Amino acid sequence: MTASANALLGTVVDVLALLALPPLLLGVINRVKAIAGGRRGQPLLQPYHDLLRLMRKGMVFSETTTWIFRAAPLVTLVATLLAGLLVPLGGGAGRIGFEGDLVLFVYLFAVGRFFTTAAALDTGSPFEGMGAAREVTWALLTEPAIFFVLLSLATLSDSLSLDTMLLAPATGHVATLVLSAVGLFVVLLVECSRVPFDDPNTHLELTMVHEVMVLDHSGPLFGAILYGAAMKLFILSTFLVRLALPTLDDPWAGRGVALAGVLGIAALIGVVESATARVRLSRVPNLIAGAALITAVGFLLAVR
Repeated sequence: MTASANALLGTVVDVLALLALPPLLLGVINRVKAIAGGRRGQPLLQPYHDLLRLMRKGMVFSETTTWIFRAAPLVTLVATLLAGLLVPLGGGAGRIGFEGDLVLFVYLFAVGRFFTTAAALDTGSPFEGMGAAREVTWALLTEPAIFFVLLSLATLSDSLSLDTMLLAPATGHVATLVLSAVGLFVVLLVECSRVPFDDPNTHLELTMVHEVMVLDHSGPLFGAILYGAAMKLFILSTFLVRLALPTLDDPWAGRGVALAGVLGIAALIGVVESATARVRLSRVPNLIAGAALITAVGFLLAVR
């Protein structure tokens, strides 16, 4: 197989993995939690069945909503997909990329968050407005941690491209990579609305954050929201794996290791959610600030 054909096949595999595997991570998390709790639990592929069921349902719209409410799930999903195409899965480069794409990566997620919160406010519900306020507050606190991680990688790789930053070896900087990985894992839990910062399965009015913003969505649009959230989990897990694991010379072996690492992170999330309880809302800012400080120390070690 020629180099160009091999690269094309790698691109197809990466895109298919990005599109097909995100719901599997939710199934892994739920299975780990069930095993830890001594339960049989739902099937591993249950998230796929849930998405298919939602796609067959009808949609109900409030008379107070506008086009923003209808467009937000699709815009968020497209922005998340574009962010995923920037992150290299295996030993090869990301599907799209350029110098300085690290900023685009962060703010594609910001675009999705903006439209999600705007849709929540578009309903005119103070309940959903409360969730939107909490969502943007957590985002404001997680952005410094994300940028410290990106700055550390940019310093170590001497590049502003995600491909080079995540694939270039950073030997001799283990402390920076470890601190960045720990901080990024905390950010992943916050951004993906996982315990101990949020609970996607809760329906307690005073503790809901992300879930409260999408209460009025139904049918295929709600399915797009759930699918986009799973894809975001897959992308951030891939980023974390590429940060923590060494790059292999064989791109296909690198893809296999990366996918195994992503499934391992899903299992780790299941363990964390089984062993910890959700923290009080008043303590969440302190924990996120702690993650930002950890990544800041990693950055200082990288530049010293």
